[in-house]
Amino acid sequence: MKIIVNIYYTGIQGHARQFAEEMVQSGTVAQIRREEGNLRYDYFFSMEDPETVLLIDAWENQQAIDRHHASPMMKKITELRLKYDLHMKVERTVSAEEPLPESDKQFIRE
Repeated sequence: MKIIVNIYYTGIQGHARQFAEEMVQSGTVAQIRREEGNLRYDYFFSMEDPETVLLIDAWENQQAIDRHHASPMMKKITELRLKYDLHMKVERTVSAEEPLPESDKQFIRE
């Protein structure tokens, strides 16, 4: 079972993008990606809303997320969120790891 967490960071005056850039440049993202159970940690920038950044964060299970939340990286993330005065919207999905249905494959170009 994989858990995918989409976090939409929203700020003003480019703060969300600056937050993501500092997360990467400080090495925090690289550290998180090396955590046991982390499957993905990637930021994306909206073409329609320049003040919002999307983080796609995926973990093997809830225990991996709990370890991450107890890690020193969470203090750094929290400090940066406050520094850039960001607000968040969170979506959480649990994946059953089912294969892509045949009916969907016709729309995928690999």
